[in-house]
Amino acid sequence: MLSEPKHGGCSRLAEILGDVSHDSVNRFLLRERYEPKDLFDIVREIINLEGGILSVDDTVIEKLYSEPKYAELIGYFWSGKYHKAIKGLNLITLYYSDIHGNSVPINYRIYDKKEGRTKNDYFQEMLIEVIDWGVKPRLVTGDSWYSGVENLKFLRNQKLGFLFGVEKNRTVSNEPGKYCHVSSLELPEQGLVTHLREFGFIKLFRKDFKKEDSRHYILYLPDKEALQQITRSEFVTIHDTHWGIESFHRAIKQVCGICRFMVRDSHAIKTHIFCSLQAFVRLEKMRSENIINNWYEVQRNLFTKVIREYVLDNLSAVCAD
Repeated sequence: MLSEPKHGGCSRLAEILGDVSHDSVNRFLLRERYEPKDLFDIVREIINLEGGILSVDDTVIEKLYSEPKYAELIGYFWSGKYHKAIKGLNLITLYYSDIHGNSVPINYRIYDKKEGRTKNDYFQEMLIEVIDWGVKPRLVTGDSWYSGVENLKFLRNQKLGFLFGVEKNRTVSNEPGKYCHVSSLELPEQGLVTHLREFGFIKLFRKDFKKEDSRHYILYLPDKEALQQITRSEFVTIHDTHWGIESFHRAIKQVCGICRFMVRDSHAIKTHIFCSLQAFVRLEKMRSENIINNWYEVQRNLFTKVIREYVLDNLSAVCAD
């Protein structure tokens, strides 16, 4: 998963290994039944389970040229990259950043339309699981898709604080009975404690961007006094930590081969996804142990010697002519 930069599939792996048939690789994909708990059992060795930030988000694993009727997990999902619905799989992930700066996926789901569930249903189920597994996050973060009142109340019932993006038409009140859209408020730099409709008191922040509209965020802590004391600097730190899940999504596509599967069976696809996530965990473990500086270093350096020799050989040939 980490070494093949372009071509995926059973036949390519068999070609590389030499003494393994492509049928053997295909049988492996069909045979194994990895579960999200298997991934957690691997990552728990490299993270501190207490005090970190737990982020939720989803991404589309692009399969633009696949036919959905031949693969149950492939469908049309909204893509922020393409700004439209595209063909692919929808991967929903809980991504944990611990107090030492180690960041890994700790739970995941592949959206399956047959189950008749929403991404919010998957999110709540995954959160309950990781808590049962021993994770004690300081905060939960997510974008506006996951900031519905049902999710917010669910987290409050779990006695968890959170930071979520909200749409500009969400309503808050600074006076009893008088509500307004968050976009109409003049917010101080340090944020504003206000009442979110149908939920309760939160601290509202706005973050400005150069190339797009401002975004609004709501921060909640079970302790209202502690909520008052949250500074702009702390908000920015939490926000930037949440952005790590976006970097994770890019990495699993660019260096872990998550999009490059050539199978249609649902079990085989799920095995491939698990292997790709495990490949990312291997990269993060190497980074945390200072073996590499970043996730992209392994693949980039893998071909350095080959490319150097090729370039030097051709330069020598040119000079000889």
